[in-house]
Amino acid sequence: MTRKVAVIAIGGNSLIKDKFHQTVRDQYIAAKETSDHIVSMIKDGWDVVIGHGNGPQVGFILRRSELAAHELHEVPLDACGADTQGAIGYALQQNLYNQFRQYGLNKRAVTVVTQVEVDPNDPAFKNPNKPIGSFMDESQAKLRREKDGWDVMEDAGRGWRRVVASPLPKRIVEEEAIKQLIQAGFVVIAAGGGGIPVVADEQGNLQGVAAVIDKDYAASLLATKVRADLLIISTAIEKIALNYGQPNQQWLDHMTLSQARQYLAEGTHFAKGSMAPKIQAVIWYLEQGGGRAIISNPENLERALAGETGTHITPD
Repeated sequence: MTRKVAVIAIGGNSLIKDKFHQTVRDQYIAAKETSDHIVSMIKDGWDVVIGHGNGPQVGFILRRSELAAHELHEVPLDACGADTQGAIGYALQQNLYNQFRQYGLNKRAVTVVTQVEVDPNDPAFKNPNKPIGSFMDESQAKLRREKDGWDVMEDAGRGWRRVVASPLPKRIVEEEAIKQLIQAGFVVIAAGGGGIPVVADEQGNLQGVAAVIDKDYAASLLATKVRADLLIISTAIEKIALNYGQPNQQWLDHMTLSQARQYLAEGTHFAKGSMAPKIQAVIWYLEQGGGRAIISNPENLERALAGETGTHITPD
């Protein structure tokens, strides 16, 4: 039987419904809702690889670390990424385990702590612009810059924040392990938070760097490497739109790779910090021979797979 492989990228914000439901237990419940929709895919015969965001969760770890700095060492950013891969992976794989039992499915889920290699010469390292951690006043920010070598910047009149690079993913270090787990029938949770960013030295040894990889870019690379038939990018809206929020807004049921390139190049349809990276991720996946992509929200996943909703992007 031919295997159908799908890579699903879910947002870290999708595990946090609102500011009143941010606890670990709240996130676990939200993960259950997301995994419910994924199980329906698995029942239909899909082999699934799950990537996820981790922005809010890393922010929580950094804040705890800052508050405890008078007693304990602070947690480096790459270790925060590893921590969240384990914690979010645990929530997803336990929920999936329980649902597999409920439905009598002979399946297992596993989380792979995933390193993603980036280029140390990526231009992003010369222009760090991804804010992380808590707000600071100017004097505190400058002290951290002098003492710890942080890059800091003023953030929209709200205070100062640390900023790090957001380089492009080049290689998924654990790629072969992920492929073998898919072949063995596991549901694999991998490249969480875009992966733990690492660079290789001249001898090929790896070390973590303070950076953040876009989780949709990492999911695109992962989908390409495992030769996925389908890339699903789960987001907050049911479909994407041209001229979003404008009087001439137009919801999109379908677009081709060429149309996606055109709309992205026009620069007016997709916001840089939200939808534009998702469209770029899909473009790269399809350019590398990917089958098709869907962008929709988690609660409409089943309907999107049935062609009833979502935005479907296909090769030309």
